[in-house]
Amino acid sequence: MSAPSFELPATPDGKVSLAELHGRPAILVFYPEDWSPVCSDQLALYQQLLPEFQRFNAELVGISVDGIWSHLAFARDRNLHFPLLSDFEPRGGRPRLQGLPGRRRDERAGPVRDRL
Repeated sequence: MSAPSFELPATPDGKVSLAELHGRPAILVFYPEDWSPVCSDQLALYQQLLPEFQRFNAELVGISVDGIWSHLAFARDRNLHFPLLSDFEPRGGRPRLQGLPGRRRDERAGPVRDRL
């Protein structure tokens, strides 16, 4: 399955697009929401593994339906040092438009592998 094309807000005045990641490995982490116990633990594990990803020149990017202000507070509180992108409007619509499952808790998806 190919990675979905996207351009999503990462900060109030900045966006990240799939095209920016072209030419290097990228780990796209779709997660349901900031502040949930499972997501907090899971993203903390990704943060611990970040040096290993960087060793392979891989970019780690989290994507959820929360807004950018929630992401900024969450990343600061949880000491996360990778971009969290906001798929806020339409709420979680990017994956479904690309044929991927949404990010409701009851939907599971396998890995998306693509050469960027």
